[in-house]
Amino acid sequence: MEMEAGREDNNINNCDQELINSTTSVDWRGRPSNPIKHGGMKAAAFVLGLQGFEIMGIAAVGNNLITYVINEMHFSLSESANIVTNFIGTIFILSLLGGYLSDSYLASFWTILIFGFIELSGFILLSVQAHLPQLKPPKCNMLTDGDQCVEAKGLKALIFFVALYLVALGSGCVKPNMIAHGADQFNQENPKQSKQLSRYFNAAYFAFSMGELIALTILVYVQTHSGMDVGFGVSAAAMALGLICLVCGTLFYTNKPPQGSIFTPIAQVLVAAFLNRKLVSPSDARMLHRTHPTKAPPNANPIILLHTNRFRFLDKACIKIQGENTTKEISGWRLCTVTQVEQVKILISVLPIFACTIIFNTILAQLQTFSVQQGSTMNTKLTKNFHIPPASLQSIPYIMLIFIVPLYDTFFVPFARKFTGHDSGITPLQRIGVGLFFATFSMVSAALMENKRRISMVDSNETISIFWITPQFLIFGISEMFTAVGLIEFFYKQSSKGSMQSFLTAITYCSYSFGFYLSSLLVSLVNKITSSHHGGGWLSDNNLNKDRLDLFYWLLAILSLLNFLNYLFWAKWYSKNASSSATTNQGFNSKVVGNDGIV
Repeated sequence: MEMEAGREDNNINNCDQELINSTTSVDWRGRPSNPIKHGGMKAAAFVLGLQGFEIMGIAAVGNNLITYVINEMHFSLSESANIVTNFIGTIFILSLLGGYLSDSYLASFWTILIFGFIELSGFILLSVQAHLPQLKPPKCNMLTDGDQCVEAKGLKALIFFVALYLVALGSGCVKPNMIAHGADQFNQENPKQSKQLSRYFNAAYFAFSMGELIALTILVYVQTHSGMDVGFGVSAAAMALGLICLVCGTLFYTNKPPQGSIFTPIAQVLVAAFLNRKLVSPSDARMLHRTHPTKAPPNANPIILLHTNRFRFLDKACIKIQGENTTKEISGWRLCTVTQVEQVKILISVLPIFACTIIFNTILAQLQTFSVQQGSTMNTKLTKNFHIPPASLQSIPYIMLIFIVPLYDTFFVPFARKFTGHDSGITPLQRIGVGLFFATFSMVSAALMENKRRISMVDSNETISIFWITPQFLIFGISEMFTAVGLIEFFYKQSSKGSMQSFLTAITYCSYSFGFYLSSLLVSLVNKITSSHHGGGWLSDNNLNKDRLDLFYWLLAILSLLNFLNYLFWAKWYSKNASSSATTNQGFNSKVVGNDGIV
């Protein structure tokens, strides 16, 4: 038994030595990349430019879309809220498509370029519709004549939704690849570049914050005062500038070639485990099949994952059946390697962490829909001649974050690193946990404020200042800085153990998608349940003074607190399992994966 295990170890070393010279990254011509000329922060800077301009364009549309849908297309408040949340949810669910195409066939650069132009075409079509009166319903004031306003139907509605979902398709496929392509410029095996990778994730969020800030101030102001057609046109111009930034960095990028279908190895493990379900797993893990194919695919990135004891039922995919010929032994549908199985185990292990961020993004959906409508019912006057566009309220946390993020990266991370030894200061899971904790207080603040606003309006006919709702945006901004960056860093670093950087990064965006879809579902359920007791649902009226948005916010606060407690359980569970994982990369010395735990 020991001799057989020794022979397998030699096989692993021989395979790794054979694969060590394979190209893992290439330049724009497909030649092996040069670390001196390619990659690093200088290359990532061009991607950061794209990130800033892309979010600038999409945020200006998404954050003020509910106003356009109500005032120009004449949909009801609840229906408009669902249109917006479904649109944003679709963007993020389509990120899976972008991640899959990138890792499997196109690579991140070409995926960004192709779908970036699709997103640009959607912006242009939205601008054209907003400009031409014949493509919109007749003008009507939804606040005073809501029952008499004609809702967009037929060709007008078709053009609107085609344009909207061209933007969704493009943005969805671009988003995960921007993050992954920028992160690909850093070699995690290099300690210096590993620290730069952590700085890159913070820089990416800084670019995101700057894009959001400009979108929610300048672009939303343009939409409000110059018309939505001009606003959509400015979004198109921002996206065009982003694509120019991407192309300008072509000579400096290091690119990871696609690896073929990323779903095939996963399917092979599941099929092999099912076919071998009646076999008994050996007590000695060294008896499992661990060798790699003697012929590696071009540009392969050979990574060996050591066996772990979690999800032991999947180990049956690695059990050798004595008496089978050599052809069957290397058939991936009957016999898989430990590395393949461990990659599937990683995917299963991160799913609970992913699920715990869905409620967080349901809260985000409220800030982009109902909170904007709250602002429209309040006193928006800043001076005699200047009124704050309600959608611009969402810029408040980003004004704060453009100062906090650099301070966090410059002072907090090095300080925390001295105590934790972690490149990011605190682990990604700890960062996510802090963000989820703060999210609850965002909804508590929103509920208290909405109750005050409603009482003032209904009982005293007093319109309070729009600045009363700033605390909920400020608290959530801090929460998002921790949760969003932590989640992306966590998933990207898990993908370093395989070849699915873009796809696993895309999974983080699915959390946004499910959160916005859950928001639509909650609105419908709350209206249905509460209408039987109160005559009208909490959110069934187009008038917030008659609705009970404050009670809906309290419901979300309770759900958020329960979700945080649930996250603590799964974070500790993941930490306990992750601490036993180890990897060997490209035949070099083994390294034990650090504990990403919350404690």
